[in-house]
Amino acid sequence: MNKSELVSAVAEKAGFSKKDSEKLVNATIDVITGALVKGDKVQLVGFGSFEVKKRAARLGRNPKTKQTITIPASKSPVFKAGKALKDVVSK
Repeated sequence: MNKSELVSAVAEKAGFSKKDSEKLVNATIDVITGALVKGDKVQLVGFGSFEVKKRAARLGRNPKTKQTITIPASKSPVFKAGKALKDVVSK
């Protein structure tokens, strides 16, 4: 399912127009993104949680040249599914 399919599904399920549903989906994504940028964790009970994980700098190896390189520290967003979502999907 891509974003336009999600917008259509939300419009059908909620009884909104596609234009209103698109605004809703975009606003939801923007709010979650903004919270993650600030370092906050977003928890949707029963669905899951979004958070930012930090990776420390580490040494790696270029497989082509076998040269040791330093991989810089980074942050990446992660999603952890909640129990209710896991239970529904596993059935």
